[in-house]
Amino acid sequence: MATSTTKLFFAFAFQALAATAVLANDSMATLEAGGLVFTRSEEITMAREDLYISPEKVEVKYLYRNTSDKPVSTIVAFPMPKIGGPVEVMSAVPDEQSDNFMDFSVVQDGEEIEPNLQQRVLVRGIDFTAEVEEQEIPLQPLAKETTEALKTLEPDVIKDWLAKGLIVDLNYGSGGNGQPEAEYVPVWELESIYWWETTFPASAEVEVEHRYKPSVGGTSGLGFMWDGKPSDAFADYQKRYCIDDSFLKAAVKLEKKQNPDAGIYYFEQWLSYILTTGNNWYGPIGEFHLTVDKLNTDSIVSFCGEGVKKTGPTTFEMRAKDYYPMNDLHILLVVENKVAMQQP
Repeated sequence: MATSTTKLFFAFAFQALAATAVLANDSMATLEAGGLVFTRSEEITMAREDLYISPEKVEVKYLYRNTSDKPVSTIVAFPMPKIGGPVEVMSAVPDEQSDNFMDFSVVQDGEEIEPNLQQRVLVRGIDFTAEVEEQEIPLQPLAKETTEALKTLEPDVIKDWLAKGLIVDLNYGSGGNGQPEAEYVPVWELESIYWWETTFPASAEVEVEHRYKPSVGGTSGLGFMWDGKPSDAFADYQKRYCIDDSFLKAAVKLEKKQNPDAGIYYFEQWLSYILTTGNNWYGPIGEFHLTVDKLNTDSIVSFCGEGVKKTGPTTFEMRAKDYYPMNDLHILLVVENKVAMQQP
């Protein structure tokens, strides 16, 4: 499905080929050795999901129903996207200095919940959380305080962490013989999961709402086309975002409107949302309602969906009953970025 959109009222700073981080649906989980393990529920069904997503915010409202005749106590978990990793991989993170880097919040039946936060330090899937905590280093790899804390490590720990791939030296030096001083930065991945315990009353419904600021990735240009024609990457874009002819024609028109002398450029934005964890609940999602808001009428947007309708100047909606998400949601936006030009 493809539609026309608009220039955004705000500008995001993008790195070329920035990696898109994603968020996921609520999921059932149990606390077991080694961390949270996601499970299926045989009693709790997701009667309704109402999802709103834009480059500025994501809001999700759920209605859960206990289909059994007795209370069900369980853990509800919300997995955050992994952040960090190699320095050449740039992720778009709303707040790089906070553990709650997407300003996640949750409300259940009208009352705000303070969820627990489990975090793990990973390098190629290996858990080094205990080692990092033992050295009293913050786990958030993007935070300035974490990089500063690395300066307190003993040389033998530095050597060990370099070998394990927890850190790298940006300057590849030791400060001797005219070499630059070593500058160590964390390159581990941080896995974060918010979770809380709750009880679903017998034969009753529970409302859960949560919101956060999405991670918005992108490129400095248009990767799916080149000089008005589909690029080598077009097939991948078409599969991921369901680009159609109308979207491509609109993109060609925008590309022709680019004016570097006037500081007018068009570039991509990417948003993703993991829908498939909704299948962890019992049965299909009874009523599913998706709203994608491009925020501005001058941009263009494309995403995969069935029966999508334009419902406003910037909004597009999809509704489905007894819905089993087979794929996750990926959204492509082409937006205008006006750069203020210096006067001679």
